[in-house]
Amino acid sequence: MRRTHPEGHGPVRFGPPDPEDGLPVLPELSAVLAAAASRAGAEPVGGGPALLDAACGYGDRRGLPAAPDRVAVAPGAPALLVALTAAIGGDVLVPRPCAAWWAPYARLLGRPAFSVPTPAESGGVPDPYALLETVRRLRAEGGDPRLLVLSVADDPTATVAPPEVLHETAEAAVAEGLQLVSDETWRDTLHDPHGTVLLSPAEMLPDRVTVVTDLVGALLPPGWPAAVARFPAGEEGNALHARVLDVLTALDARVAAPIAAAAVYALSEPEPVTTRVAAAVRLHAGLAAAAHRAVVTAGAVSRPPCCGRHLYVDLTPLEPALTAHGVADAQELEDFLTARLGMPAPGGHRFGDDLEAPRVRLSTAPLLGDTADLRAECLRSSEPLELPHVRDALTHLATVFDELRDDARRWESPR
Repeated sequence: MRRTHPEGHGPVRFGPPDPEDGLPVLPELSAVLAAAASRAGAEPVGGGPALLDAACGYGDRRGLPAAPDRVAVAPGAPALLVALTAAIGGDVLVPRPCAAWWAPYARLLGRPAFSVPTPAESGGVPDPYALLETVRRLRAEGGDPRLLVLSVADDPTATVAPPEVLHETAEAAVAEGLQLVSDETWRDTLHDPHGTVLLSPAEMLPDRVTVVTDLVGALLPPGWPAAVARFPAGEEGNALHARVLDVLTALDARVAAPIAAAAVYALSEPEPVTTRVAAAVRLHAGLAAAAHRAVVTAGAVSRPPCCGRHLYVDLTPLEPALTAHGVADAQELEDFLTARLGMPAPGGHRFGDDLEAPRVRLSTAPLLGDTADLRAECLRSSEPLELPHVRDALTHLATVFDELRDDARRWESPR
């Protein structure tokens, strides 16, 4: 990541990518892709029959049934969100913080994107009262809010929204006439799948919620773009599906045939895929928990990570140390920690958070090592956190934060 310039290109080209798993491609998945490599074409816009059937089966197993005529597949979630934003129209509402790629797509379409604070216990879903206040204020000022994008398993905060909060927010959104898009890219990466309740808003409001799932979350490597959208039931959902297909056609947003073959295999969830997903989730859950312990022990604030391959850290308690190092905002904190840690540490401003707030997202993949062999060793090990290179990486992370804690104590104003 490079610093953005006020007169430069803005946050789109310079924003952080989704957290990667950093692991070798599953051999069975590579074999499927290789077998389809001679297919030079692409899927029809929205996906062909086999891909749509596999996507429907994936949804069925998660309590989100849909016929193929309510599903669309595109080369990545960004293409789907662009199409949905264009099709729905109006102003866009997003939680603060939110995935780095959400708001830029609305702005590229000339649509205002307004951030709504999230409750203390989780990110990804706006506070219902703040949502109501924001919608009514926007309308009073002549705005036209129509779309709320949220995520129950969240990037960047790595939290899962409690069902009661989700229910209140979804009801508030529908009462105000909003359409909902639920980004469920990280739903298959719950660190404690048996102890965490994840409820999709589409289960509550099947006629108002479109679910988007990017397969990069758990099923496909990041360079193999494919994502699924499941549309609401009823006439309104059918009309939205048709408008989205029109936009995807205009963009020629089609999935390449070899990628489609891999996506069909992954969405069908054969044993090699489910075993790899479970192993990767266990590995990153252990790394995230260890990183969380390190930053909290040093005095930073972070919600316990519950999903994904990252955690979100607030360094406000360490501000005396940051000030002494010349760090005054999230961009400077990003530069400072990226250099100190030797790994990307995108600032909270990348995710729509306040520039003045000293917050960063840390990812777990860099802790796996810097070669393919070291990362593969982590996947094979029964105790990956005890591997020397992983232990060294976690020790370095803890040392950087411990030094900030010690500096903060030295520079703290006497009471």
